[in-house]
This record gives sequence, structure tokens and C-alpha cells, in this order.
Amino acid sequence: MDQYIRQYGRRLYGLCRTLCASPHDADDLYQDTWLKAVKAFEQYDSARPFEPWLTRICVNTYRSSLRRLARSPIFNGFSTTEEKESALNRVPAPAKPDYLPLYEAIDSLPEKLRVTVVLFYFEDMDIHTTAQVLGVPPGTVKSRLNKARSKLKEVLLDGADLSL
Repeated sequence: MDQYIRQYGRRLYGLCRTLCASPHDADDLYQDTWLKAVKAFEQYDSARPFEPWLTRICVNTYRSSLRRLARSPIFNGFSTTEEKESALNRVPAPAKPDYLPLYEAIDSLPEKLRVTVVLFYFEDMDIHTTAQVLGVPPGTVKSRLNKARSKLKEVLLDGADLSL
């Protein structure tokens, strides 16, 4: 496992930082991902690439934490689901100052679109690998990317709100 951590650790941590709003949350996600990978290593099919398997564990762990957070009593004080989602979407993503408007626009995308964009563009995965990680057909990845690009273009050029 040490070899995999040395080979994929930096890239995995980059994914965690991209997905999470705070460095602390990214650290937790990184550790949880490796812990789950170690526990499930016997299930890993060595005939398949390791990185998509590890990335899928990370994305699923991230999604689980979002579901847990959504059920948290702290967030149950909202009167509507839209109000809760709006509050979650306002959490700033870590970004370089030059790209802050783009990162904010990506962060405000609906979760399915945002995760697809992050895997495809920020993790440099191709359509098929992204589809494999997300557990959807390649056509769905293409559709989500197209929809995300349209929404991003709209918000970046017109200043529209994506949360609608």
C-alpha cells in the first residue's frame, strides 16, 4: 500500500482539496479515503487501473459526508431544501486568486455537475474513466459536462445565479 500512497497520494490530496471547501475537510477526506482503500484492498481487481478505483472511493466518501452533513441538526434549521442548498453552495472553494470567479461558479453548480467537472477537468480523467468512477454511462458524463459548460458560460458572462 505504501507504493500506492507514494504514487497516487499527491494527486488524491489535490482531488480532496478541490472537492472540499476547507483544508481541514480535505485532510479528513484524504485520510478516510486511504483508510477505506486499505480496508477494501482485497476487493481491488489488479487487472484494472488503481487510480479510478481510488478516485471512486474518494468521491463516494465525499458524497457520504455531504449526505451526513445534510442530515445534521445544524443544517435542519432551514425552512426549505432550496435554502439549505443555497447555504451549502455559498461555501467558498479553495481557489487561486486568478481563477476565483471560475471556482466560485463551479462550486455553485449542482453536485452531479460539479463532481463531473472536477473529475474531468481538474483530475484530467477522460470520459470513460470519469463514467467508471461515477458509475454512469459515458453519454451521461458528456451530457453533464455540456450542461455544466452552458451554466458556467451563463454565470460567468451574464452574472446569473446558478442556484435557480
